[in-house]
Amino acid sequence: MDETLLEKTISQSYAFEGRILKTRVDQAQLPNGNLVSREVVEHPGGVTVAALTEERELLFVRQFRYPYGKVVLELPAGKLEKGEDPLEAGKRELEEETGAVGKQYRFLGEVYPSPGFCDEVIYLYACQVDTLGQSNPDEDEFLEAERIPLEKAVEMVLSNEIPDAKTQICILKTALLWGNQK
Repeated sequence: MDETLLEKTISQSYAFEGRILKTRVDQAQLPNGNLVSREVVEHPGGVTVAALTEERELLFVRQFRYPYGKVVLELPAGKLEKGEDPLEAGKRELEEETGAVGKQYRFLGEVYPSPGFCDEVIYLYACQVDTLGQSNPDEDEFLEAERIPLEKAVEMVLSNEIPDAKTQICILKTALLWGNQK
């Protein structure tokens, strides 16, 4: 790591502490010695799972996303609980949202959705669907599950029909890793 790029935190002041996130304003020292303010959103992190059926379909959910004021098509995903293992969270979210149980999970990496102001890390996984059952979403979660062929999902990413970043990345990585398997 290039030490000449590092900023040193001088102080932190929390402005808001909510159920899901916290916001703070830090004073930081730049490599040239100047002081600046840095606004930071602290988030516990999340997980996303691309679950591929034997028919080469991905499992999706549609749900209303309040900040955008519309229904968004996404892969199953959720927030990490404090200290929760990301893979276990992914398995939980997949089953809660779609009723599916996966097998042969593969870690696809981490995504920093908004590194300019937020410390959220989203862990990406792909798996093959082992069994399909009944979904059991949280009581404050209203969603519709659906299946989309992997090739069609890639087309939807490329034509901007799926704006969710974590979903785009997970679809494309899954297609590159498992796309040629029959």
